[in-house]
Amino acid sequence: MTVSPSSGPTQVAARYTPLAIALHWLLGLAILVMFTAGVYMADLPFSPLRLKLYNWHKWAGVTFLALSVLRLLWRATHRPPALPKAIITAMPSWQTRAYHATHYLLYLLFFAVPLIGWAYSSAAGFPIVWFGQIPLPDLLSPNKALAEMIKPLHELSAYALVGLAGLHVAAALKHHWVDRDGLLSRMLPGRT
Repeated sequence: MTVSPSSGPTQVAARYTPLAIALHWLLGLAILVMFTAGVYMADLPFSPLRLKLYNWHKWAGVTFLALSVLRLLWRATHRPPALPKAIITAMPSWQTRAYHATHYLLYLLFFAVPLIGWAYSSAAGFPIVWFGQIPLPDLLSPNKALAEMIKPLHELSAYALVGLAGLHVAAALKHHWVDRDGLLSRMLPGRT
């Protein structure tokens, strides 16, 4: 239910589709797990564990990229529900702009982070064999100097993705606990 802070419940908020909700939470969880694993494995000494984690990280990155393509295709063919009028009226214009900018940047980074990681892996001379079964083409020819230039871009873009995801979560929680406007309920699984 959409709630106006001053007048109480006003209308039922339109929900996202079940697939959009599933992809939202799956990609959110993947961001958290992959970032945590990436930070952890980067500081490990060279070992079989580090090699295994790097391979898993690359497999997860390619899977994340595939899910991002699916999410973008779904979004392009299934218009998301509009923000309820009570929320649009209550939000200052800078928050509306930040809302849209954050979503666009998140989508950009959904593709940039794994593609930069794939380019880094290719340039470093480590091909990606998805789940150890499907060899994927290299995006670049092996070039150690180029790999060293790309590596920090992958790290910075991953930090940017996590930072924007954190901002997204903070805004959703603000709408839920402070504004109490029902916005978060549109994306919660299992609710009608």
